[in-house]
Amino acid sequence: MSAVEAAPAFFLAAVVILVACRAVNALAVRLGQPPVVGEMVTGVLLGPSLLGLLLPGVQEWLFPDSVRTLLYLGGQIGLVIYMFGAGYEFRLSALKEGRKTVAAVSAAGTVVPLALGVGVSVLGANWAGILKPGVSPVVSAAFVAVALAITAFPMMARIITERGLGSTRFGSLALACGALDDVLAWILLAVVLGMHAGTAGPIATAIGGGLLFVLLIWLVVRRIVARVMDNPRVPVDQRMLVTAMFLFGAAWFTDVIGLYAVFGAFMLGLVFPRGEAADAVLARIMPVGRVVFLPLFFTYSGLNTRFALLADPKLLMFALVCIAVAVVGKLGASWGAARLTGEPQPVALRIGVLVNARGLMQLVALNVGLSAGIVSPALFTVLVLVALVTTIMTSPVLGWLDKRDARRYADGEMPEFLLTGRS
Repeated sequence: MSAVEAAPAFFLAAVVILVACRAVNALAVRLGQPPVVGEMVTGVLLGPSLLGLLLPGVQEWLFPDSVRTLLYLGGQIGLVIYMFGAGYEFRLSALKEGRKTVAAVSAAGTVVPLALGVGVSVLGANWAGILKPGVSPVVSAAFVAVALAITAFPMMARIITERGLGSTRFGSLALACGALDDVLAWILLAVVLGMHAGTAGPIATAIGGGLLFVLLIWLVVRRIVARVMDNPRVPVDQRMLVTAMFLFGAAWFTDVIGLYAVFGAFMLGLVFPRGEAADAVLARIMPVGRVVFLPLFFTYSGLNTRFALLADPKLLMFALVCIAVAVVGKLGASWGAARLTGEPQPVALRIGVLVNARGLMQLVALNVGLSAGIVSPALFTVLVLVALVTTIMTSPVLGWLDKRDARRYADGEMPEFLLTGRS
């Protein structure tokens, strides 16, 4: 298919994706889920798991290989804008307020899932045949470990914002832990890719380039953007242009060094100046990225997910084991670490529930592994299921905890210690 032929095919596919997302999102919101969950589910439904199963000819006609490439590119734009917004919403003060808890929870929530991930990968290789031919079992085990250690920081931030939890202690601590977890996970993912390539070059490039990037963005980019935003003579359109230039430049640089575009976008959002001018720029950029382009990424991921593979009893049992290990490793370890640092039971439990969501970031990691040739279709499908389950369970469990704790108070209001962290 030529570029001229691919353009109308892409537009048709985009219309189908956006209409389907809107319909599923409405159902997801009714069920108490954030819209991003609906977009994740829509991506799977438009793939071979449902549409390809019922109408394979239609699915192939809507999403030929040339259109899939365009969906990937459009999805990357959505991811970059979304992560930029996530970085902008994050406050570094959250790291200072609970340094001890953040350090302990992030360490436990990374190390324990890593260890359990290696064990479950060895089990799956010997039992369910999840390894991709030609890929070292060590590399596969390391990749599964990293995938289970990831936290869906952008989705967690959205859940916290939509539920009005940003001012609570557990909300701010969970955001800090999630951000730190994801930074560690991306560095570890670069290590895994370096292992797969059989050289230390990618690891050195990722770490060295990452340090250089952080210095540049903090010492140079931050000051330039602040001057632009503070200058009343610069119209909002020019501010948007400058923001887009630095955003795509940051995405390009971190992609090239192996930390991937989402890391660069998040870091730019983190150092972006706060104020009315910046808020106006975000108000224009974010809806387009989140509503129009991000669903393309979920659909691209869904096109690589084949839940029909779970008809194999061994693979299905392996998937259930992965879900259990993921929840115990992330939720359980994070809860335990928070308790050990002195956080009350309700605060620690909510932190564990929030950081347990993997959602978007695990899908990003899976697509990286798929493009690098590390992930087999069976393993991809299993880990997508893990991402879906651990994300979908977050809002209902938080709601149940709120109702349970509210019964202890006559006025039914949020207990004070959930706001302050100390009873």
